[in-house]
Amino acid sequence: QVRLVESGGGLVQPGTSLKLSCAASGGPFSGTAMGWFRLAPGKEREFVGASRLHGGNKYYAKSVEGRFTISDNNDMNTVYLEMNSLRPEDTAVYYCAATEVECLGSRCYKDVNDYEHWGQGTQVTVSS
Repeated sequence: QVRLVESGGGLVQPGTSLKLSCAASGGPFSGTAMGWFRLAPGKEREFVGASRLHGGNKYYAKSVEGRFTISDNNDMNTVYLEMNSLRPEDTAVYYCAATEVECLGSRCYKDVNDYEHWGQGTQVTVSS
């Protein structure tokens, strides 16, 4: 059973940076992509960004493009979300997701239904 564990959340001031990590463990994992979503109070879970593993493309929501960066480590079982120039509206619980299903096209990996594995979430609060 694949398990995703996020870390790195916390309370930060506007304009600062934070880096989240997500590690996959617990079983054979032939991941094709890993992504990040966030859930703010009163809102639906929102796509943040995704990475096709094994050197593939990265995708970002327009609200974070240019400020957030997704990267993978060498063994491709860990994904990072580096968040810069944080804003109060970035406050949310951030969830890591992973899939072992291949998807072709630029619309892939941006919907919650594209993933079968989820982490427990980590809180990010941006406030002065």
